[in-house]
Amino acid sequence: MTSTPLPRRRFLRALAASAVGATLIPRFELHAAAAAARLPRAQGGGRPAWQELRARYLLAPEVTYLNHASIGTVPRAVHEARVGLLALCEENPWLYMWGAPWEAAREDARAALAGLLGVQVEDLALTHNTTEGVNVAANGLALGPGDEVVFTSLNHDGASVTWEHNARRRGFRVRRVPFPISESRGMSRTEVTDFHLRQLSDRTRVLVLPHVDNMVGVRHDVPAIAAGARRAGVRYVVVDAAQSAGMIPVADAAAAVDLYAGSLHKWIQGAKGLGFARISPDLRGVLEPSWVTWGQARWEGSVRRYEDYGTRNLAETVNVADAVAFQDGLGTAEHKEERYRALRDFMYDRVEATPGLTWRSPRRWEAGASLVAVQVQGRSAPEVAARLYREHGVVVRGFGPPLDAVRVAPHLSTSEAELESFFRILEGMAVP
Repeated sequence: MTSTPLPRRRFLRALAASAVGATLIPRFELHAAAAAARLPRAQGGGRPAWQELRARYLLAPEVTYLNHASIGTVPRAVHEARVGLLALCEENPWLYMWGAPWEAAREDARAALAGLLGVQVEDLALTHNTTEGVNVAANGLALGPGDEVVFTSLNHDGASVTWEHNARRRGFRVRRVPFPISESRGMSRTEVTDFHLRQLSDRTRVLVLPHVDNMVGVRHDVPAIAAGARRAGVRYVVVDAAQSAGMIPVADAAAAVDLYAGSLHKWIQGAKGLGFARISPDLRGVLEPSWVTWGQARWEGSVRRYEDYGTRNLAETVNVADAVAFQDGLGTAEHKEERYRALRDFMYDRVEATPGLTWRSPRRWEAGASLVAVQVQGRSAPEVAARLYREHGVVVRGFGPPLDAVRVAPHLSTSEAELESFFRILEGMAVP
């Protein structure tokens, strides 16, 4: 797949509808053309030259960045497009914040993101992050005494705490079930599915889970879990997509559940403070918005009811289209998944061949992802992570007990040479 010029026709048509807008069309065209020219071009059959990607980012040369599961880095082209949009907005803030042109540009961004995720554009809300998307469900569902929300210890706090907070206020029950993380290396997708379904009771109304968890990279078979949960009487399934969107294809998972929420600042590499929530039509029929503003009557029945479009940084929202165009230029979702799998397989083989290092993530790609946990013999993981950065400029995340492992989360732009250098350092830290 090759990248294409950014979708701005509707934006420009709306600008032309006003005399003042018409004077700004040439500057916007120049901005859009410059942004498109900086995007990567996929090579033969949609396969980019991965080894050339690092130069397209702003990472300091002395940094080995292996922490994309916490927060990613924005490509230089996307950053420059964002700066251009911010400057353009300031040329006439009223026009771009409140006028018709900004409406069209935002909807182009929504459509671009929907295409990347493989979801219907009318189901996609543009949020600030994954946590906000999950809060929309927790705040807006009519749960009360007699109802139960279930999730496992693999759930990120951003997808958990809001349920516990609302339970205290509204009287429903929350059960946080310990997941056997020490057994995750050998668990199949079916075993992970069965584990979740065994936790459900006749009171369970909501099941919450990550598509890929953020500690060891367990990949959940979301369609199978959702189908089983509904057979058991669960009404709503909510999924945290922070570690899946942009790494693996997500369309089937998103379509199978009621709310599928993610962030753009990890694997999609958008600006910080941008996210999405795919909200099913059925859920929208019963879900109250977390806040209300001027557009509630206008957007009744629409996914727009769950977005805050009072005063918001709309330049960064429009920049979503630039982030998507960059990702499109890297190839298809399948080609990117192939690269992530290659990186994961490299790490697995390296750890398995190294005394003093222990693989703590699923052994099979189908049950895991390209974020993995590695235990260093005789060392505290938080201590290892701190030393790696202090002494070598390597950025990873260290999880303490009971996992006590460093999480390694490379991106498409990470080279095998960088990973090899990292594992040599890690091997030297292990205590014989």
